[in-house]
Order: sequence, then C-alpha cells, then structure tokens
Amino acid sequence: MARFGGLLATDLREVTSDPAALDSSGFWSVVADFEGPLVCARFGRLRRARVPAPRPGAWPGPAAGDWTSSLDRAAYTAGVCRIREHISAGDVYQVNLCRVLSAPLPDPAAADIDALTAVLARGNPAPYAGTVRLPAHGVEVATASPELFLRRTGRTVESGPIKGTRRSAGDLLPKDHAENVMIVDLVRNDLGRVCATGSVTVPALCAVERHPRLVHLVSTVRGELAQGAGWPELMAGTFPPGSVTGAPTSSALRIIDALETAPRGPYCGAVGRVDADRGTGELAVGIRTFWIDRAAPAGPALRFGAGAGITWGSDPEREWDETELKASRLPALASMPHRGAEAFRLP
Repeated sequence: MARFGGLLATDLREVTSDPAALDSSGFWSVVADFEGPLVCARFGRLRRARVPAPRPGAWPGPAAGDWTSSLDRAAYTAGVCRIREHISAGDVYQVNLCRVLSAPLPDPAAADIDALTAVLARGNPAPYAGTVRLPAHGVEVATASPELFLRRTGRTVESGPIKGTRRSAGDLLPKDHAENVMIVDLVRNDLGRVCATGSVTVPALCAVERHPRLVHLVSTVRGELAQGAGWPELMAGTFPPGSVTGAPTSSALRIIDALETAPRGPYCGAVGRVDADRGTGELAVGIRTFWIDRAAPAGPALRFGAGAGITWGSDPEREWDETELKASRLPALASMPHRGAEAFRLP
C-alpha cells in the first residue's frame, strides 16, 4: 500500500526499477534510495482516505534511549572541519554531511510503518508526507518531508530546495541565505539539462517557511521539459537532490562517501507518487524520513537521518546542533508511548 496527499493506493499490480514505467499508465508510488536503487510500484485501486488517528498500542516503537547515531558529536564535527579543508583547497563549495540514527524494534512482527504514519500525521504534519509499504520488496518508508524534490504537471517541472534550518526566522544567518542561493544555482543547472533552453526560472528565492518548532528557507525553481524528455531523463539529470548532496555534485558525493559511515537509503533519496494517466507527479526529498530495515545485522531496526549543509562559513558545533534540532522531534514521536489521538499536543 501507499499513502500520499489524502490518497490511499492498494491492490499492487507491478513493481519495477525502470523509471520509464512512470511515463506509461496507472498510479505509481516511487522510492529512490540516495545510493541509487529505485522501486516503482503500480497499484490497481486508488481512493480518498484520511490518515487514521493513532490507536493505542498500534505502533510498538523503540525505546527513547535506544537510538544510536552513525556519527557521534566528535566524528561529525571532525567531518565538518574536513569539509572546510576541502573547500579551502578548492575541491568543493558545499557538502551536506549526514548521520543515520538507528534503534532496534522491540516487536518487529507488530511494527507496521502505516501505524507510524498515523503518529507522524498527528504529531508532525508535513506538506509532502507519504508512506510506502512493500515489505516483500524491502520497502517500508514513512516520510514527514517538508521539501519538494520534483513536481511535474504535464511538461512543467518544479523543485523546492531547502537550505537554512533554524528554530526561528530570527536565528537565520547570512550563511543560510548564501547556501540557499548556491543550491538554487545547482538545481537550475540540473533542471537545465532536461528542460527547454531558457525555460528555467526562479519564481521564489529564500522564502521563510514555518514548521513545527523550526523554520526553513525555501526557494522555487521551475522549467519546461525539453521535447522527448520524460521521467528517465528527469531523474537522471536531477538525482540525487542537490540540496542534500552539495556543489559541485560529483565532488560532494566523493567527500560524502569518504566521511559518512552508514548508507543513507531512502533518507535524502526521493519518496512520492506519479499518476501516469494524468501526466502528474510529486516526489519529496526523503528528509524527516523513517524506514524499517529488517535485514539489519543486529536485527530489525527503525532508522532516521539528519544532516546539515556545510560551507566555508560553517561552525562545527553549530552544524551539529542543527542536526540535533532536526532529529529532536520525530524520533521522540516514534518512541513515545502512544495512548491514542489524545496524546498529542501540537505547538
């Protein structure tokens, strides 16, 4: 099954890794790992359905104290310093450094990612929330993403990169604005590879968006697909998302591979839906995203990622604090003893 935007998709018909299928027919869910693997699933039944309210005991989440991080504070801040050395040497301009949080599932057989979706929808509603549950294919993902990777309406495509995350608008720094502009240039170039010449524009630059307990700087980049380009070309030209890699992309990916100690999986990848019959689609950047890893060496685990964009102006401790901010609310929601819908008190 899959949930997106008030829609529930069931009756699985087909699963493929070929993005060309997204230009065929039917309703598809899409999950793309940051490292590249793509799972597209076509469903035969689609209906309107709200995410149900959390039910007492339905989500047997991990204990709050069981979360561990792939990079601890010392390793993360050392990574920031190393990235600044690369920037000083002219190797790169910006790199997104991430860590993966993991916690063992106390009752794996009862862990239903859709039950976690109910918790997230009530405790941390998000504009690009979604769920894909395909356990036979190794995909159990629930996202509360605030970030648009790609929206397609016919030949028009749009991206909404986020750079700059603080507790309030007053906390935003000049570094945040500079980083956003840098990534906007990268996304413009990426879309320019698959869009008609001269069609790529920036309708909004560094707009402040407010979310539970934090704010983001968000820009909008838009273009018109070139003749003959479809989902395969669009994914090839823009993936992985520029806001969670860095600039230039190739150099940033090499540094990420050297510094990060755990695969990101669907975190920083893409999660969303495509209606091939209508020629529409909406994929979120896979941030604020949980996934169940049932093949983990120590046993089934729940995973969640957090990261920050590193530039020359980055302070290592402040960047660590940014990852702490991003990781503070959602893992706590996934670990709290849920008594049902009445347990939530949103700010």
